[in-house]
Amino acid sequence: NAGATTGSNAVATTGSNAVATTGSNAGVTTGSNAVIKHLYLSQAFKSQICVDLSPNHQYDGRLTGHRVVNWDIKDVLNTVGGMGVLLPLLEQVCEAEQAGGGGQETSDLLGPELTCTSSRGPVGMLLPLGKFSDGRLERNSVAAFLLMVKNLIRHHPVNQESLLNCHGPSIIGAMYLNTPLHYRYLNTPLHYRYLNTPLHYRYLNTPLHYSVEKDGSPLSDEKQTVQISLFSLLRDLLLKCPTPEELHSILAYTLTIGEEQQVVSALDVVYSLLRSTPPREQVQAVLLEWGVEQLYSLLLKPSFGDEARGRVFRVLYKILKSERVSERAKQRVKLKDFGYLGLVCFLGDVPVTMTTIRCLYEQVLATDATPNFRDLLAVAHLSHRAELTVRLDVCRKVSPYLLKSSFPSTSSFPSSSPLSPTLVLFPLACPLSPPLYIFTFSQVITKYSTIEAKGIDYWAAKGIDYWAAKGIDYWAAKEEAVYHPLSPFGTSPFELELGGMRGETGTWSHNPVGGSQAGTPSPLEHSRPFPSMRPRKSSSLSNVLDDTNYGTDPRAADTISNTSNPQTPEEELCNLLTYIVFSVLWRGSGSEGGEDAVWRERGQVFSVLTKLGSSCQLVRPPDYIKCSLLEMMLESSLSDLRDSQGVSLPYFPSLLRLLRLLQDFLFSEGTDNHALWSEKIFEGVVNLLDRLQAWHSTPGTPGAPELREMAQIGLRIITGYIQQQDSQVSVMACVKLHSLLQTVLCLGWDEVCFLLGRLGAPLCTYPEGLKTFSQLVPIVRTLLDQHADPVTLHGLLPSLPVTNGSPTFAQDLQSYSHTVEWLDFYQRHVQPTMEQYELDQFGKSHDLMSNFWNSCFDDLMSTAIRQDKERTYSKDKFQEVIVDPYLRRVRSENSRYHSGQKQSSGQQEVVWRHWKSLRRLLTGERGAWAHRVPLEVKWKLSSAETYSKMRLKLVPNYQYDTHQEASASRDNMGADSPRSSEPLPLAVAKEAKVSDMEDDQLGEEDIVFLDNKVEGEDDSQKEKLVLSEDCELITIVAVVPGRLEVTTHHLYFYDASSEKEETEEGIGFDFKRPLSQLREVHLRRYNLRRSAVELFFIDQSHYFINFRKKVRNMVYSRILGLRPPNLFYFGSRSPQELLKASGLTQRWVCREISNFEYLMQLNTISGRTYNDLSQYPVFPWVLSDYTSPDLDLENPAVFRDLSKPIGVVNPRHAQNVREKYESFEDSTGTIDKFHYGTHYSNAAGVMHYMIRMEPFTTLHIQLQSGRFDCADRQFHSVAAAWQARMESPADVKELIPEFFYFPEFLQNINGFDLGSLQMTHNDVTDVLLPQWALSREDFIRKHRKALECEHVSSHLHEWIDLIFGCKQRGEEAVEALNVFYYCTYEGAVDLDAIANETERKALEGIISNFGQTPCQLLKEPHPPRMSSENASRRQARMDTLPPNLFEQLDKLRPFKEVVYDGRPLVQAVVPRNQNRSFIIQGSDVLVTVSSNGLIGTHSWLPYDKNIANYFTFTKDPTVANPKTQRFLSGLFAPGVDLSTQVLVVSNDGRLLFSGGHWDCSLRVTQLGKGKLVGRICRHIDVVTCLALDLCGIYLISGSRDTSCIVWQVLQQGEFSSGLSPRPVQVLCGHDQEVTCVAISTELDMAVSGSKDGTLIIHSVRRGQFLRTLRPPGESCLPTRVTELQVGMEGHIVAQTALEGRTAGKEKYSLHVYSVNGCLLSSVSLEEQVTALYLVPEYIILGTQQGNLHIRHLHSLALAVSPLPLKVAVRSVSVTRESSHILVGLQDGKLIVVGAGKPEEVRSGQFSRRLWGSTRRISQVSSGETEYNPTETSGK
Repeated sequence: NAGATTGSNAVATTGSNAVATTGSNAGVTTGSNAVIKHLYLSQAFKSQICVDLSPNHQYDGRLTGHRVVNWDIKDVLNTVGGMGVLLPLLEQVCEAEQAGGGGQETSDLLGPELTCTSSRGPVGMLLPLGKFSDGRLERNSVAAFLLMVKNLIRHHPVNQESLLNCHGPSIIGAMYLNTPLHYRYLNTPLHYRYLNTPLHYRYLNTPLHYSVEKDGSPLSDEKQTVQISLFSLLRDLLLKCPTPEELHSILAYTLTIGEEQQVVSALDVVYSLLRSTPPREQVQAVLLEWGVEQLYSLLLKPSFGDEARGRVFRVLYKILKSERVSERAKQRVKLKDFGYLGLVCFLGDVPVTMTTIRCLYEQVLATDATPNFRDLLAVAHLSHRAELTVRLDVCRKVSPYLLKSSFPSTSSFPSSSPLSPTLVLFPLACPLSPPLYIFTFSQVITKYSTIEAKGIDYWAAKGIDYWAAKGIDYWAAKEEAVYHPLSPFGTSPFELELGGMRGETGTWSHNPVGGSQAGTPSPLEHSRPFPSMRPRKSSSLSNVLDDTNYGTDPRAADTISNTSNPQTPEEELCNLLTYIVFSVLWRGSGSEGGEDAVWRERGQVFSVLTKLGSSCQLVRPPDYIKCSLLEMMLESSLSDLRDSQGVSLPYFPSLLRLLRLLQDFLFSEGTDNHALWSEKIFEGVVNLLDRLQAWHSTPGTPGAPELREMAQIGLRIITGYIQQQDSQVSVMACVKLHSLLQTVLCLGWDEVCFLLGRLGAPLCTYPEGLKTFSQLVPIVRTLLDQHADPVTLHGLLPSLPVTNGSPTFAQDLQSYSHTVEWLDFYQRHVQPTMEQYELDQFGKSHDLMSNFWNSCFDDLMSTAIRQDKERTYSKDKFQEVIVDPYLRRVRSENSRYHSGQKQSSGQQEVVWRHWKSLRRLLTGERGAWAHRVPLEVKWKLSSAETYSKMRLKLVPNYQYDTHQEASASRDNMGADSPRSSEPLPLAVAKEAKVSDMEDDQLGEEDIVFLDNKVEGEDDSQKEKLVLSEDCELITIVAVVPGRLEVTTHHLYFYDASSEKEETEEGIGFDFKRPLSQLREVHLRRYNLRRSAVELFFIDQSHYFINFRKKVRNMVYSRILGLRPPNLFYFGSRSPQELLKASGLTQRWVCREISNFEYLMQLNTISGRTYNDLSQYPVFPWVLSDYTSPDLDLENPAVFRDLSKPIGVVNPRHAQNVREKYESFEDSTGTIDKFHYGTHYSNAAGVMHYMIRMEPFTTLHIQLQSGRFDCADRQFHSVAAAWQARMESPADVKELIPEFFYFPEFLQNINGFDLGSLQMTHNDVTDVLLPQWALSREDFIRKHRKALECEHVSSHLHEWIDLIFGCKQRGEEAVEALNVFYYCTYEGAVDLDAIANETERKALEGIISNFGQTPCQLLKEPHPPRMSSENASRRQARMDTLPPNLFEQLDKLRPFKEVVYDGRPLVQAVVPRNQNRSFIIQGSDVLVTVSSNGLIGTHSWLPYDKNIANYFTFTKDPTVANPKTQRFLSGLFAPGVDLSTQVLVVSNDGRLLFSGGHWDCSLRVTQLGKGKLVGRICRHIDVVTCLALDLCGIYLISGSRDTSCIVWQVLQQGEFSSGLSPRPVQVLCGHDQEVTCVAISTELDMAVSGSKDGTLIIHSVRRGQFLRTLRPPGESCLPTRVTELQVGMEGHIVAQTALEGRTAGKEKYSLHVYSVNGCLLSSVSLEEQVTALYLVPEYIILGTQQGNLHIRHLHSLALAVSPLPLKVAVRSVSVTRESSHILVGLQDGKLIVVGAGKPEEVRSGQFSRRLWGSTRRISQVSSGETEYNPTETSGK
């Protein structure tokens, strides 16, 4: 709603409030074709003329038709309570849904696309929130409410701010808990989406924290949908701009939550941040800094499955593959320092799946160009417990790296424990769990690392395919054989026992073979068959780290079958492992370390195979694996010989070792297992020896011994094969041996006997027709015929059949073999010779192999120990680097979580308290949801104080308690004595007593902070923390633990109490105060400790804060070191020095301040405070007459003797008190002599007087152990209380300040049952007043008058000496009978000296009840006060101190100054706290404003420079010069006249605030230049009234929109700079336009008057409704409030206008209310009041009829006859010294009203008048321009 604006399209589109777009040339057309754009709106028309807002006003236009103003519902909402006014709707909806059980179907809300959601739905799925879904959501009442809120706050910052200010989001979240469960789950994400404000975690806890129902069943689809949506929202929020704290939170949540689905979702959020585009380096940096490797700990959760583990690896993989992550950081993530083995060790109890292992080896292989083989071995270790298909897949993946052309150097393995990838793989062939130990070799890798291997391609070229060539039938047949695991080769002498190995725990244990696991074959369990083949499972080798397939099951089509040569998984696994081991082992020949080391490592392979076979089942018996290895070795050896091009000698040692090993294997393992005598081995041995030509080696040639031994081993092996009867290979062996015997060999007799013994042993044992026998016959014939010596043979076997050429030799030999001759020959000659030959030829080999196996065992044990150390090291390092920090973080996070839950629970209570408070406001008398019958309100005393330190105001008591139980349990007999007389424990008192007392002031170490100025407040600088200390906030109702933080800009207190109560400032006692508003800081005692400070602010709020004893002075000096601009003093002054420096005593003596003010200041300086009941301000009894019907203050007899303590005011008591003192003796010397055992001011005494007023009622009951005291002991009568002082010297209670200002404490306004008196049985209700008091208010007024009367003024110094001065202590106190119990004096007790805390607390309580004597402020007698006559004469002698006009009302004289000739003067004011004028040095500024907005800033002095009275006024020269005139900018709305109602000057005279503008704005103008510096449009209609508080902190505005807004005045340095754009409070409740406002920050009250005829009082700090005032009038006619003012003591003065029955016949009335809404007086006026101003005792009224009235504030009676001015009054104000009244008239004159007569011109002054000034005297002295209204009117 703007005025008519001309200009371009930009002007039209900028809208109503963009007046800045109109430049100086707006509206000027350029060019002939230019088009003028007009935007006419009805808000800114005047007399039907719509004014052009551009500066040259060329296009004013006339509007015709009806004026229509439309308001947006979004805007109107803020005039009835803001967004909070909607919240009762949600409450009603929640209650209705709960009552109805949530019968509405959720599917109606979710829609078909979401109701079928599965538990594994897409992560990014969200609830539908588009336009289509809005209609569906409206069917749900809770969702419909959120939709409404969404629409009301969308694109409306005011409503968004309003929602936050009323705690709307948290209240809505709390209300969710009252909705049915499905509504709660469903609407949480809606809350996020629509309100865009985060809920407290408490309200997300339920929908986010669980993935199953309480009974373990899966979550419903809608709850899953909500969870998905919430995590998606979380992702979206983090994707915008994630902070480190947010990332830390999500990671900590991931580690701690312990629920897999939550972990998956959280890790998905992290992953989405890592892969966001563009990449966010901050995310990676934060993750690495936080320690992303701790995510490994999630793999150790047994309850987690593949989905969570897959997400962990995916996040780690993304980091490892990032180019932006440093290599050093990647190595940390890859656990470089200790490898993955530590992780594998910790995975012992976790089920291992294909996904886990595959993810790990993909991370190992895919994130490093050169894989770390130690990490590969860790993968193999992990795979031992996996299923067969998993192990097979691992082997496939690992084998290419193990078989590649060259191994990495040994540096890739830790020097302490190099690992072997060979034998680690063998346990993969175990279908059951492996043993706790896994044997590895130490040097298989390291020794062969530099040798080039042949690789797969080489073997393929050779045509060798060991795992496919034999086929399934071959191995199936083999496995039918009986399996007897032996170690290492059967029961031969080479057997090796490996039972005593180290387990995983590092302790040695002997595990005999017989103790193997269940299901494991052992030597003691005979003939256990090998397990049958299991069906093969599919496997996937796809990239598991791909985003789409990550963590999913392998595809069905992905199999490992080989259709061309099908193998079972067991076959493929075993063959692949065998080939890997062989390839690694065999390619090391010739490596560094020699043949011995190489063969020892190969020997260890066989030992380990034997051990594994004995401890667990393998998928194939180990003997067959050994057999395959030997076959490969033979084939490889033969291949090497073929490639050697005839150079075979270097291979002899290795080949000889191979044949020895083969011989050992066949003749041990093969003895009982004929299947091991394979054709491959036979062919390999024969071909090898043939290739070497070992059969016909000649002595002396190189390598002849090796060849000979190899030939002998070959013969033995051939004979072994021949002994394998009825096999094909046996026939082959016979043929080969026969061929050798015939063609190559030349044997000796011992060799012949060896062969005969092996082959013919004895021949008779072969059955006839056996095929083997027929093959042996040619061999025997050849041996006997060609190799045996004929002579020897004939001698031994004379009957031997003819061997040469006989066709029947076979039959003959068979017959002969059964003869005695042959048997005798075999036993006597063949067998001994054979045995001797074997011993000679093979004994050496036996010894070598025995030593070989022993060395293998030693190496094996060393390797096992090293491996165990490596495992232990890796595990310990993993524990140290990963697990321990993880556990610490989990503990910390759990602690934080539980603390957060506790805090959340407390926060929820706070939220409900906020809602309770808001609901109370909304349903209150003037709320939008007001009850038809208003609830009864009970009251309590507010902590707000006036500038005179009066606590006057009552506020609603929402925790009201009738205290019926306390009344019922009252001790009516008064048997119990008061608690205050409880004695001190003697021993404790002695321990705490202090003999030497010092003044309370800062030490040298604290003064340093005062001398070194700390960088103080500067709005342009960043706020910095200065100190932070734990403390206690002391209030009369509670001791609140908390923390005080002092910064360069603010003071903060954080309430740390577990349960926060509702206070006047909010929920809890937290506060934040600008340092610039700090006025005073005082050192204080608390429980006699010098440990507290009291902070006073310029709005009269103050806080009593207790610290640890040594902290207090540091806090004090640090605050003062910041140099707060409004602090009254700086320094380390003690209270005594402070009083002296303040000048208060001199001001009191000279009657510049009242008795009440002086006593309150003395109390404050001496440490008395309203915040501590044991140090409550103390005031004297001043009267002694409470029975007379009239109070004659001129009669000295009605006054109390102020020179004596209250205990001896009755002279009869003096002697008893003196004798008691003199006779008192304490044998221990602890307790000093005293006159009185009780104190004149203690907590019990304060509660005694204030018992009718909460919170003192509750405190009294607490002190009395939960009950009211006896009625007779209660304060029920003023006269009775005085009489008690007169009758008993034990009752020495003085008065409290409330007796002089607070009438409400005398009334039982809350209706408490205080009992009845025993004698009269009268109920104790209101306090009985003296007869001379007509009412409570009258009593207070007269009592205060008595305090200020001449008699008391002349004697008050004597009472001050007793309480604060020289008679408080020492000899003068003894003489004055004024000594109290020693522990009430400052510094007499050191509570910190008491070691026992219980005793110390008890003593504190006792001291608190005893009371405390104030600090001694004076050690010399206090000076008396001047008499009023002397003070008047003194004042008259002073040139610069003008008289108080209100003390000389009979001497009023008006003077005139023409400021605006003919223009009404609507504002004339001297600002209250200005720094001196910038016009004339040393003078003040007087600001004037005319009806057309012309601003004047004149020079003003409240006295004449040349005479002692009147004033000095110098007119602003810019007012008369058209070129320099300053005007208010902008037009004023129709119907608004510029007046004092819409004009306010800041307290420092820098700024002018104005309302009434056409655009509903509140404007700020800089007075010095007349420049507009601020413009705020927050009201939705014209601002009709403004008011500023006394301290200049807050401004209040009222509007036609029926609302009021409180604004904060911004300060820059020491000057006002503008208004904060954000309101402090928005106050609602009126039914019609607000016409006038007033504000009192110190009393925390904002008052508004309206055309609806009512006054509403709100609190400023919280905006709470307090009460409605309805001025009396004729009810049948409408009344409106036209004028309003609030006095310094909270008096509310209002003028009402009652519409007459005819036009122009309005009736006006004036009403005055107390601060608590009590109507004190009303009066009908004959004139219309146009200007109203309050001073402490009077009301100044200016009328339309041209009269100036001064009336008494309380009675509204005229104080003096009206001063006729004859011209309508437009403004009235009083100067700050109360020396003059400034009156602005309709004709532009300024009338200055002074008092008294000018003093005579003194000597020397006349010359200054004539010669000291170049101006005429009349221009300077106003004494010659006295206003003559008759003359003026005549003119």
